[in-house]
Order: sequence, then C-alpha cells, then structure tokens
Amino acid sequence: MSTATTPQTGTDPDLAPASDRPSPSTNPSRSASPSPSPNPSPSPSPSRHARRFGLPVATALVMGNIIGGGIFLLPASVAPYGTISLVAFGVLTLGAIALALVFGRLARRLPMTGGPYVYAREAFGDFAGFLAAWSYWITTWVSNAALAVAAVGYLDVLVPVHESKAATIAAALTLQWLPALASLAGTRYVGAVQLVATVLKFVPLLFVAVGGLFFFDSANLGPFQASEGSALGAVSASAAILLFSYLGVESAAVSAGEVRDPRRNVGRATILGTLGAAVIYLLGTLSVFGTVPHDRLVDSSAPFSDAVNVMFGGSWGGAAIACMALVSMVGALNGWTLLSAQTPYAAARDGLFPKAFAHKRRGVPTVGVAVTVVLASLLTVYNYTAGTQGVFEILVLVTTFTATVPYLLSTAAQIHFLISGQADRVHRPRLVRDAVLALAAFGFSLWLVAGSGYAAVYQGVLFLFVGVLVHAWMSARRQRAAAGAEVEAEPAP
Repeated sequence: MSTATTPQTGTDPDLAPASDRPSPSTNPSRSASPSPSPNPSPSPSPSRHARRFGLPVATALVMGNIIGGGIFLLPASVAPYGTISLVAFGVLTLGAIALALVFGRLARRLPMTGGPYVYAREAFGDFAGFLAAWSYWITTWVSNAALAVAAVGYLDVLVPVHESKAATIAAALTLQWLPALASLAGTRYVGAVQLVATVLKFVPLLFVAVGGLFFFDSANLGPFQASEGSALGAVSASAAILLFSYLGVESAAVSAGEVRDPRRNVGRATILGTLGAAVIYLLGTLSVFGTVPHDRLVDSSAPFSDAVNVMFGGSWGGAAIACMALVSMVGALNGWTLLSAQTPYAAARDGLFPKAFAHKRRGVPTVGVAVTVVLASLLTVYNYTAGTQGVFEILVLVTTFTATVPYLLSTAAQIHFLISGQADRVHRPRLVRDAVLALAAFGFSLWLVAGSGYAAVYQGVLFLFVGVLVHAWMSARRQRAAAGAEVEAEPAP
C-alpha cells in the first residue's frame, strides 16, 4: 500500500505535502472521484510551542478522556441492580479493550491525524470518511458543553456560584475557554496540562479505590441481583448506564499525527490508557460497594464522598471529591478540546470540510478549536438561559449515538482490510486474531448504539442527515474546482 511510504519516525505525515501523504489509490470507489483541491500547507518550520506527544502524554490523553466526571456517580447509578453490575463492567471492559486493540492495529496501518475518519475514508471512500468526521465532531463539542455544565455542579460545592445565573454561566464558559486557550497556545501546553490533570485525578482516585479495600465489608454489598427480572436483563440494564464510560479509547488514534513514532506508540497508549481507566473504574466501584451500605448507596448523590467519610470519618469527603471531580473534568475538557479540532483538520486537508479547518498554528488546528469552543459556549448559554434542561439532555444523549458511528466505521474498515487481503505482513494466526478482535469490537460498538435508546438514535440520524447536506455542498465545490482546472489545462486551439 501507499501508506508504506509514510515516515515512521521524525516526520509528521500530516505535515507532508498532499502528494507525499498516503494516497487512496487502493480504494476504487475513490479513484474515480475528482482529486481534492490542494489545501494550504502548514509552515514547514516547527514552532517552539508545538511538541509531539511521547508515550506518557499519549497515554494520559486516552486515560484523561475516558475518565471524566461520570466515575464519581457510577457506583450509585448501578447500585439498584446489585453487584451483578460488576459483571456488566467486566464485559464492557473486554469490549473496550478489543476496540482499543483494533485502533492500535489501524494506527499502525495509517498513522495520521484523524483516526476513525482516516480509516473509514481509506476503506469506504469520501462519504463514509465524512460521516465519521462529522459525527465525531458533533460528539466533541456537545460533550464539551455537557462536561462544563457538570463541572460547575462540582465547583458549586467549593464556591457557591449557583446564587447568580450570571456567575454560573461565567463559570461554565471559563471552564471551557481555559482548555481552549491551552490548545491555542500549542501542543506542548496541551500535553503538559493533560499529563498534570491525569496524575492529579488518577492518584486520589486510585487511593480511594485501593484504600477502600482495607475497609471492605461484604455485608455492605447487598444482593447479587437487586432488581426484578432475569440476570441477563439486569446485566443489560446496568450495562446501558455503564456503556459510555469508555468513550475516548480512540483519543490517541485521532491525534496520531501529534504522537512520536505513531505506528508504535498509538497502539501502546491506547491499550495502557484503557487498562488504566478500567482499573480505576472496577476497583473504585468495588471499593464503594464494599464500604457504603447498599441501602444507603442506592440513594447516594456522592458515593465516593460517602466512601471517604466511612473510611476516615468526618464530613470532609464532599469537598475532597468535588476537587477531584473538578480536576477530572478540566482534564477531560483539555483533551476533548484538542480532539474536537483534529478530525475536522484531517477532513479539511482532503477537501471534505471547509479548508479553514486545515490551518495549523503551533501544532494545533486553531480554527477547529475556536469554532468548537464557540459552539459549545453557545449551547451552554442556551441551556442556562432558556431553562430547557430536557432539550440539553436530549442533545447530550445524541452524542452517545454519534460517538459510536466512527467506532462502527473503524471496526468495519479493519474487517474490510483483513478480508480484502490488505492486512500487514499476512500471517494466518495473526489474521485470525485480528479478525476475532475486529468482530468483537464491532459487536461492542453495536451494543453502544443499542444502549443509546430509540430517541437518541432517531435524533442522531437527523444530525447525520444535516451532515449529508454539508457533504453535498463540499462535494459540489470540489467537482467545480476540478472542472475548472481541466478547462484551464486544455490547450488553446
């Protein structure tokens, strides 16, 4: 394949001229389409503010994006189903690891910024690539708005901002714009903030998760299955709540162009980050189950705070957990803000998004970051001023569907590469292993779609159809540009 010419080290494939980047010649559906118009190339001279991520920062990016604020409520959310919810957690962890392994294999093949967009476009053509980019972009900026709103709730425990609507809005916007400013300052600052935020939230969470085991009392666990119905129904019901805990496993793949030696480090970072998040999730939930009595946990609004209070006495757990949650969400906002610009950047370089998204400064697609934070800010202000909490919740639920579209396309792309004989270093045992992983990851992605619910899928499809109109507009512009170039190239009579 043409991707074999992509430099493995020392050169960012996304900074190479369009002619030097992997071509889609292996895809017949795209070879017949007009070539995308050339996009402006970034400055060839590297900026001191731009720095490629090593393995530790890439791992922190994955772990920081997976672990947001939901972990602080998860034990109470699944407690009504009993400890059988831990079984659902285990199944989901296996699915997430399978998805992470597939992303690692795909990143070795196509180590470029864009992740799922790149994989879908290479396998199925421009339209599939655009759908992956469009749906992922929707996910990022709506999720950023949701994270900011949730972070304000934890901030209110420390500083009473709820007394003034203006103060609440200002706090939410500040929490969005600070990570955006870090991104605009350059990738070196994004990486530094992400690494610090991940350490600050990982250490105390691990402390609670491990420390809780020393105060573990099996009498607190309650019944194995606390809900009515079959065991399979209880697993599925609790899984529907836990399903989206692992969104973010693709983080390193999306930013592959900013990772040093991406063929090697993206896969490692994806696996390490996913495993690290899984350890925190499973140990944390188990520790809370074993320290807080089940009847109290079911009605808890701050299960980790309750666990800390049981472990050490007093009532200081609320403030401590609020600080941890705030750091966790700011770290997630920092990582998701960068990711929100990476996929549109890759699509814009191929002519599938407006070319303004292809401009990079200090290693960061500045237009993508700016547009994303503005859209998220407008959505946040609308949520607070209109008071239509139901509308906002629907939009957030839609992101759970839109996030799975790139997953499905990526795993389908891997299956396509394997069946079509495009697998790297053809080796039967490796092919069988990769095929099993790809099928497992595809099934996991379908489970995510099912867990979104009918309303989310319905609304999400409408969002995708809006994207179809954008794709039609961009495709028409590309064809007109190609036709104009052909007319100019014709010799004069």
